[in-house]
Amino acid sequence: MIVPATRYRDCDAALDFLTGALGFAEHAVYRDADGKILHVELSQGGGYFMFGPEHRDSPFGRHMRSPAEAGGETTSVYVCVTNVAGHFARAVAAGAEILMPLEEQPYGGQSYSVRDPEGHLFTFGEYHPEGDHGG
Repeated sequence: MIVPATRYRDCDAALDFLTGALGFAEHAVYRDADGKILHVELSQGGGYFMFGPEHRDSPFGRHMRSPAEAGGETTSVYVCVTNVAGHFARAVAAGAEILMPLEEQPYGGQSYSVRDPEGHLFTFGEYHPEGDHGG
C-alpha cells in the first residue's frame, strides 16, 4: 500500500477543505493538548492520504517544501472515485479551484483536477489501475 503524505501551514483549513469540498473521510485526527493538529489520516476509495503541520526544524520537515516555495507542485495525488461527476459537482459547489474540467480520458473513464488552497494538486477519476484496460 502506498499512502501519500504532505504538510500544510493551516492544518485545520486543509482538513475542512479536504473533507468538505473533496469528500475525504476522517480516519484519524491527532491533536496536542492545545487542540493543534499533529497528524491527520483521511480515507477515500479504499486509500489513504496523510498530512501534518509544516515543521522546518524536524528531520523530515527540512526536506519538504510547499508548492509556493517550490514555484508550483512537484507531484500530485490521484484518487479513484466511483461517481466522478457527483464528486466534481461537489468540488465546484464548494468553490474549489478546478485546473482541468471533468472530461473523458483516452486511457479510460472521466477525471478532473483541482488545486487545494495551499497549492497541492489532486486528480479524481474513475480510472483504476487494477481495472480492465482492454489488454
